[in-house]
Amino acid sequence: MIEGTFDSRTLARMNLALERVCQTVIGGEAHSVRKRVARRIIKCARSGKTTVEELTNAGERAVMRFTRSQRTSLSGDAGRLAS
Repeated sequence: MIEGTFDSRTLARMNLALERVCQTVIGGEAHSVRKRVARRIIKCARSGKTTVEELTNAGERAVMRFTRSQRTSLSGDAGRLAS
């Protein structure tokens, strides 16, 4: 899939960033979470940002966005249920 796009060192840093982010998140082992984080890390690497720190930060931002969207969705559901 992405093996031909990035060199082996970049792939190793991407994998490390993915593992670091997913280990710190509740439910980080879930496929949907890992997929979302991985997509953001790939996007970051494609933009030329390939340090472990940059890739990890990108993955963390994906988690924050996902968490924020989940809270918004849940608060909207609670408002509808209260009506």
